[in-house]
Amino acid sequence: MSPRPYQLGKRQDQIDESRRRVIDTARSLLAEAGSYRAFTVDAVAKKADVSKATIYYQFESKTGLLEAVCDALAEAGGMSELSVAFTNPDPTAALRLFVGTFGRFWDADRAAMRRLRALAALDPDVGAVISARDDRRRIGLGVLVGRLVEDRDQSDPDGLVRALYMLTSFETFDCLALPDAALTSVVADVVNLVEAVLR
Repeated sequence: MSPRPYQLGKRQDQIDESRRRVIDTARSLLAEAGSYRAFTVDAVAKKADVSKATIYYQFESKTGLLEAVCDALAEAGGMSELSVAFTNPDPTAALRLFVGTFGRFWDADRAAMRRLRALAALDPDVGAVISARDDRRRIGLGVLVGRLVEDRDQSDPDGLVRALYMLTSFETFDCLALPDAALTSVVADVVNLVEAVLR
């Protein structure tokens, strides 16, 4: 019997481990203070102890690497739970679940989140990734607001989406939480603000 399938499996494990190491290193670099120019593919490769070519092979570009970092943060922050919000028949309860899910997501790595969002204003690659993900949050809120509008008289659904988009942002959670507190500690505060807007 040929040992080849085993060797291929072992090789895939090495590739997966290398990929995880690169993503973890990128997150670590993002969380460090310093110049925004410090976050480069070269810096990630050097700190992860892989070649630059390996990063381009696995992620294709800096944008691809950033997407992978955001996906890892989403997984760590339990973003898969967002589906529960969209399947909840009560639109107000669904919105509460949406807020709670984002509270956990933003809390997955507060330092890296803060840095990513600051870099988005300075680096077009980071800006494109963060903007696309923020657009998904806005679209999700549009769906929930559409359901709310069916249940109540709402004269400005677009204005409501904008207000809820601001309230569910990382910046809102980050400002409301104490520096050493979990961002999940302010979920109830954000829910209260959301409900005040709905009233």
